[in-house]
Amino acid sequence: QVQLVESAGGLVQPGGSLRLSCAASGTIFGINVMGWYRQAPGKERELVATITSGGTTNYADSVKGRFTISRDGAKNTVYLLMNSLKPEDTAVYYCNLNQRSGRSPWFDSWGQGTQVTVSS
Repeated sequence: QVQLVESAGGLVQPGGSLRLSCAASGTIFGINVMGWYRQAPGKERELVATITSGGTTNYADSVKGRFTISRDGAKNTVYLLMNSLKPEDTAVYYCNLNQRSGRSPWFDSWGQGTQVTVSS
C-alpha cells in the first residue's frame, strides 16, 4: 500500500510562484515514475509533469519553461516548482506514483489533491 501526502496549495497572484511537494510512503519499488496532474473545474484531469526514477522529465506544453519537476530519491519526495503562474493554472493538483514490481503491470497511486488558485 502506498500513501502520497501533498503539501498545501494556495492562492497566488498571476506571475507569482509556488512550490508543491509530495512525499510517498509504503511499498515503493525501484522503477517508478512520479508526477503531477491537475484538474480544473469542468475539465478532465491532465498531465502536468513527470519524472522517472532515473531522472528523465516530461512536461505538458502549457507549462514548459515555467514549471520544474524534481525528486529526492532518498526521501521518496517529488517537487513541482511553478513560476510565472497564470489564471489558467488554477486547478486541483494531484500527485501520482506509477510503479511496477518486476514484470507485473504498472499501477497508479494518487494523492488527495491540493487546490492551487491563481488570481489577483
